[in-house]
Amino acid sequence: MAEVEEKDNTWVIVGVCIAAIVLLVVLLKKDETKHLESGTVQALQQETFSKIEKRHTQNNSTAEQISGK
Repeated sequence: MAEVEEKDNTWVIVGVCIAAIVLLVVLLKKDETKHLESGTVQALQQETFSKIEKRHTQNNSTAEQISGK
């Protein structure tokens, strides 16, 4: 009598898990970068860099200021 072989679904389960993980990563990455599209990040960076530049120009003394004139 021939024995009946059971079908091994291990590789199917592994493949479905990998596909689900890849899909989840793609969806989360898309949601994570959604705030970059609004333009608020660029405005905030521009404001920050202008304040840094202003601070650098205020801290730099001219030759007349150093000599006390």
